[in-house]
Amino acid sequence: MKTISSVVEHYIKSKPFLLSSLSQGIINLTSLARIMMPELEAHLGKDVKQGAIVMSLKRLSEELDFKINYKISKVLKNIGEITVRSSLTDYTFVISDTLLDNQAKLLSEINRLQDIFYTSSRGVNETNIVTSASVEPIIDALFKGEKLTHKIDNLSSITVKLPQENISTPGVYYYIFQRLAWEGVIIHEVISTTNEFTIIVSDEQIDVAFKVIKDLKNVFD
Repeated sequence: MKTISSVVEHYIKSKPFLLSSLSQGIINLTSLARIMMPELEAHLGKDVKQGAIVMSLKRLSEELDFKINYKISKVLKNIGEITVRSSLTDYTFVISDTLLDNQAKLLSEINRLQDIFYTSSRGVNETNIVTSASVEPIIDALFKGEKLTHKIDNLSSITVKLPQENISTPGVYYYIFQRLAWEGVIIHEVISTTNEFTIIVSDEQIDVAFKVIKDLKNVFD
């Protein structure tokens, strides 16, 4: 049986930006309840009092405040080293029988060079490689027989070291990427390990993205 509380919770949780704003207490609950009322009444099939919606929103906002402010803030305040690299190129190749061998050859070549950025991720149908722009001649030679579907130059990376608690705290990545989205940052690639993640953005947006990441430590102060 549907209740006002369950329908309100479903409504809020289906709208990520509204969810975050509610948790920060920056929304007028009475005004929000008035906007929500027609949709909630349609779901419940009966009239709903505005005051009941406000009470459900208040309880939900208090619950969200605990989950986000007390748990996620602990992780964000302990963010470790932030590393920025520039002059990167992003490649996407269709997976083939020879692609993995060519990647191995590429790694062998890169190991002979100094201060080279390299990361790769493999999906079901394609493989992504992000590397320093200086490696482009090597990639062009080794992968000339592969099908290239995507290539973007003039990119930068931000690598963030997260504390151990991040693996047992839900919503950490969601919150970080939401803050980046609010600032209009377009993320070209995301690469993550257990306690570290890297985002790839355009050179034009690296300053904005870096400020967002750096300011995460103080966002709950």
